[in-house]
Amino acid sequence: MGYVAGRECIVVANDATVKAGAWFPMTAKKNLRAQEIAMENRLPIIYLVDSAGVFLPMQDEIFPDKEHFGRIFRNNAVMSSMGIIQIAAIMGSCVAGGAYLPIMSDEAMIVDKTGSVFLAGSYLVKSAIGEEVDNETLGGATTQCEISGVTDNKFPDDKSCLDYIKSIFSKIGRLPDAGFDRIKSLPPLKDEKEIYTIFPAARDKQFDMHEIIYRLVDDSAFDEYKEKYGQTLICGYARIDGWAVGIVANQRKVVKSKKGEMQFGGVIFSDSADKAARFIMNCNQRKIPLVFLQDVTGFMVGSRSEHGGIIKDGAKLVSAVANSVVPKFTIITGNSYGAGNYAMCGKAYDPRLIVAWPSAQIAVMGELRQQRHSCKFKPPP
Repeated sequence: MGYVAGRECIVVANDATVKAGAWFPMTAKKNLRAQEIAMENRLPIIYLVDSAGVFLPMQDEIFPDKEHFGRIFRNNAVMSSMGIIQIAAIMGSCVAGGAYLPIMSDEAMIVDKTGSVFLAGSYLVKSAIGEEVDNETLGGATTQCEISGVTDNKFPDDKSCLDYIKSIFSKIGRLPDAGFDRIKSLPPLKDEKEIYTIFPAARDKQFDMHEIIYRLVDDSAFDEYKEKYGQTLICGYARIDGWAVGIVANQRKVVKSKKGEMQFGGVIFSDSADKAARFIMNCNQRKIPLVFLQDVTGFMVGSRSEHGGIIKDGAKLVSAVANSVVPKFTIITGNSYGAGNYAMCGKAYDPRLIVAWPSAQIAVMGELRQQRHSCKFKPPP
């Protein structure tokens, strides 16, 4: 994601130095995710194409299924119908499926002498039908711009091709704004670089998530919701880059509950889940996007929690996250274990973007608990 001529957009580029830019299962997954982000946020896409198409030895893992290679082209068509702009630059050899993607875009450029686009290269053509032809004649820039009309413009080098894309983006009309509240942004009052010293390297060490929030939000201003209730989850309103947001964050610091007993940081209790579910509903009602700061070890277990209905309260929170209609953004700062990952808007709950800090770890359970389980397990004779 970045800005081209002042317009926010997605860039998808093949790396021709890795297997000639061939498509592996992970390649398709990344491309589909980029297209999903573009559709949800109505962002234009620029494709910088240099691809040999499907990596044939792994075709069974990338070719036939719903979330495989073909869905990329389906998304090309759907995005065009939605009015989402797709611009492609053919900067190398684009074969088979690698050829369909740029040509299904709204406008396709090609670089002379280095760019080519065809369903089959010269060697495969000779093998299939006996025709001898070089790649440039078969599908080079002159062929596809002046004879077939497959591509729209040819350029002498990469720079002039990219400059043309910038020129296109500089003339695109503006869509209506997102409909969410934004004012002039202010930097945090507290130094963002101090996050490096506040956030602990050890997963069992305590810290106060408030101090992280103060270094992320505009003017370090944070209006907390139900501050003294359900303290293992922090909820509140702030601004980030001028945008009004609702923040839901795990608190790893050990706190005292209303009844006086200690509560473990990073664990979601019934009161925390109940508070966060209500807060999320309030943000939806007021059209305020949500930011989740994950550092969660899961929901609280034990007889007291079960008698108090932890599953029911947890289900309320998961339901509120799943049914939220405002944009959601998730940052995994530390732990992301078990159902806590779901409740804090993990990947399965459709965050617009989900990012992980270098300190993040996602698992069904934490390392210590896994070790305890493995010690108790006795394999059958």
